[in-house]
Order: sequence, then C-alpha cells, then structure tokens
Amino acid sequence: MSFKLRTGLVLIFIVLSLVLSIALGLVLNRYSAHSVKEEIGASLSSTAYDTADKLDNFMWTRSGEMDLLARLPVLIDSIDQDDIHEMLDQLQTSVPSFSWIGYMDTRGKVIASTGNILLGQDLSQRPVYKEGIKQKFIGDVHDAVLLAKLLPNPSGEPLQFVDISLPVTDRSGQTIGVLAAHMSWEWAREVKRSMLSSLRREDNNVDLFIVSRNDQTVLLGPNNMVGQPLHLGSVSEAQTGRNGWELEQWPDGKTYLTGYAYGKGYMDYKGLGWTVLVRQPESTALASVAELNRFSVVAAICAAVVFAIIGWFVAGRIAQPILRLTKRADRLAAGEDVTLPENVGFEEIRMLSRSLNRMVYALGQKDVELDQMQTIAHYDHLTGLPNRTALENYLEQTIASVDEQGQQLAFLYIDLDGFKKVNDTLGHQAGDHLLQKVAQRLNEVGCADGITVRLGGDEFLVVLRTEGDQLVAQATAYGQNIIASLNRPFVLDYQKIVIGCSIGAAAYPAASGNPIEIMRMADQALYQSKRAGKNRLTFYEEMAPLALHGGES
Repeated sequence: MSFKLRTGLVLIFIVLSLVLSIALGLVLNRYSAHSVKEEIGASLSSTAYDTADKLDNFMWTRSGEMDLLARLPVLIDSIDQDDIHEMLDQLQTSVPSFSWIGYMDTRGKVIASTGNILLGQDLSQRPVYKEGIKQKFIGDVHDAVLLAKLLPNPSGEPLQFVDISLPVTDRSGQTIGVLAAHMSWEWAREVKRSMLSSLRREDNNVDLFIVSRNDQTVLLGPNNMVGQPLHLGSVSEAQTGRNGWELEQWPDGKTYLTGYAYGKGYMDYKGLGWTVLVRQPESTALASVAELNRFSVVAAICAAVVFAIIGWFVAGRIAQPILRLTKRADRLAAGEDVTLPENVGFEEIRMLSRSLNRMVYALGQKDVELDQMQTIAHYDHLTGLPNRTALENYLEQTIASVDEQGQQLAFLYIDLDGFKKVNDTLGHQAGDHLLQKVAQRLNEVGCADGITVRLGGDEFLVVLRTEGDQLVAQATAYGQNIIASLNRPFVLDYQKIVIGCSIGAAAYPAASGNPIEIMRMADQALYQSKRAGKNRLTFYEEMAPLALHGGES
C-alpha cells in the first residue's frame, strides 16, 4: 500500500471521529443549553412571582390592620388622647414595620402619634392627609421628609417609606379624622434577603429588583441602581400583567437571564403595580453548559488523535476490513442500532472495532448523564424532596386517573412554626440543616400514593390520593402524624431545637377543579391555622367567612 493511501486512510479516521463526536456533542450541548435555560429561567421567574406575592400579601395585611384599627371604638368614641396614644404604640410594638402611626383631626393636625413624633404638627398639605381624608390611600415608596431626623436610623442609609392613610368615621358615617402610617421600606429588603437566600446555587450571583410602575424607577436593588430608571423588555412585559423570563441585555452591556413578575395585588388590595425582576448573568447560569462544550471539544480532539495513530499503523492490513467497518459505521451514523464487528480476522482491526464501540458507548453515556441531569432538575438540591417541577408532572399524571376513578386529592400546605427564630439565632447554615431533618421526617411519615414537595423556604406541600368519603379522615390523620413528628425535638449543633408546623388543607376536586386554586385555598387555610394558635391543621371548608377575607400573614 502506498504512502498516499495510508495518509488518506488516516485522514478518513480523523474526519469520521471528529464529525461523529462534534455532531453528537453539538446536539447534546444544544439540548443541554436549552434545558438549563428553561430550568434556571423558570426558577428565576418563580422567585420573582413569589417575591411579588409576598410583597402584595404584606401590604394587604398592613392595609387590613389599618382598616381594623380605624373601626375600633377607641378612635370612634374616645376623646382621651392618651388612650389613642396607647393603642397606636401597641400596634407599632406588634408590627415593627410601622415606623410611625398618627391620628389627625379633620384639619390635618396630629393629635396622637407613636412616640409623640410630629404631635401637634399640621400635615394638611401632605399627601398622606390630602388623599386619606377622601378615601383609603396607599402611596408608593418615597424618601422620608418630616421623619428623616426624628426616627432612629442605625444604618445611616436614607429612610424610605410606604404610606397608608384612610378616613375615620363615627357611627353616623361622618368623617372625624384621618389615620395614617409610614411603613419602613426595610421590610422589602428583608423579603429580598429571604428570597435570595432560598436560591442555593453555587456562586449564583443573583440580583433582585423592585421597579416602580409609573416611571420604571428602581425602588430596591443594588445600591448603584436604586433611583435610576430601568427600561427593559422584561419590565414592559411584566407591566402587561405577565410573568415569565427572558435572556436580555441590561444597561451595563451584559446579558442576563431575567425572571419577571408583576404585583397584581392580593385580595381587596389592588397593589401599587411593582415589577419584580430576578436576574443572573448568562455566563454564570450557563457555566455547566460551557464546561460540557469544553469537554466535547477535548473528547473530539482525543478521539481524532487516537484514530489517526491507529489508522497509520494498521492501514496496510485493513484495506478490505476497513470497508466493512465503514459500512457498519455508516449504518450507525444513520441511526441504526448496530455494533461494529470484532471477529474480522485481524487483531488490529478488532482493536479498532473495540475502540469504536467504546466511543459509541461513551457517547451513549452522555445521554444517560443528560437523563440524570433531568432527574436532578425535579428534586430540591437542599432537602432531596421533589420540587415544583416534579409536583407539576405528578399532577399531570394523577389528576386524569383521579377524575376517572372518582377519587380525591388532599392538598396539605405546611409551614414551619419557629423556623425564622432558628435562622436568626443559629444562622442560615443551621436553618438549612434543620430543613434537611424536617424533610427526613416528612419522608418517614410516608405517602405511598402521593407526593411530598418542598415549595421553597420553610414551606412544603403534601398531596394525598384518597377515596372520596375518606379524604377528611385520612388527611387529618396524616396531618396529625406530621405535626407529631415535627413536634419532636431536633438536635442542631448539640442544641435541642423545638419547632412546630401549621397546616392548611383543601380537597380536589371537591373545593375546586383547578390545582392552582386548590393550593391557594390550602395556603389560606394555613394562615387560618396560624391565626388560631399554630401547630394545627385547618381545612379550607372549615374556615369562617371572615377568615377567608382577612387576617394576618
């Protein structure tokens, strides 16, 4: 065999190995990139939605507290300013988010306030009075004006408030004053820290923003962007009422995966139209895909080198056998499930055939690893419990058979009691360890025909599949087992920790045929359990009408 033929065979081996490796690598990498983007984008969008929901829920709760306060006899009937002072101070003690609460007469003069701050001053020209004398007023975030030097400010950062005011009427419906409150914007920063702490991605480099509706100004975010306008497609998309995610370029010239959600309000609170954005740099989000790209390139190069060496030394004896191998390789490239022959009469050809088979096996292993990555995407990485994606798949597979067989699903919404105290006193690492122990106990309780999911933070959801007439009994027994299990002491860092849990339950399809609505009902029942003393289970159907429309978070 001439030198040119040998060289040609070597080049054929190189080309075949590179084409096969690169083609499969490109397909796998493209699929991996799409899957990773979808997963992370959905996670960022979910975090933005949960943040918007928490913000609106918080504002709805504070608004409801102000409504309740304005109807108390101490404001309607009492003329004793000391009684009013005492009541306002008690509310501020119970809800520290209220930085200042004041009661004004119909001319705008402050006649009672927390800490006697602004007492006797005329606020008739302030929006909190001018709008509050007409109807309930909830103002957007603004810098402190009158209270900047009167309230404590350990951080030294500019004080910002959200205002709530409303008219106070006597029993005949006549306006007798205005009740007003300034809420410190610090609570929103707490929500931000809480939501970002739940994203346990290594070096996640995630930022959260709250953007005003009117002028698209950043209300909360990195210090260098607060107060600056933010004109992005995701902001415009969110302000149409949509939730989702985009890969877009930001004003700093970098590209970010951006999840967005719009604050549509909660219950009777219409919301201030805040847009929540959660972003992660594209380079960080797709780091695993970039690593896979590098591996594919190295693997392709190594394969090419190996085949070049083999081809050079065996080309003189494989003219005919290589044709048979090439035909099999062509069939393999066409997608047929074939193996390359080993017993072809030459040891060198058998070695080459084995190498090709190992390469095919290695490429097949990439598919297996990709399937494993998909499986991992359905489980919470901290607790090992199924996540929201797994819950969605479970409901897709279960609801149809439940409807056909006349069965029901019990949704148990679980929130830990006392978890925040553990986080605050022992730190987030201890809190993570506690969540892992809680997940172990939830698994020990057992749920053969259902699923136990971590929704985020210290919130969990159990879906039980039951017979229609046994739902309440089975769900109640299961919920009591959970409460009993979580009431047993935990040991963290050699300390005994005692927590509890509150559970809200709702039945599908008895309460609603919409799983999202069922989860909301179970969530409302959960907060009824909180209000009723915690460490108990409440069914949505058992809630009083007042509990369905008001309460605390």
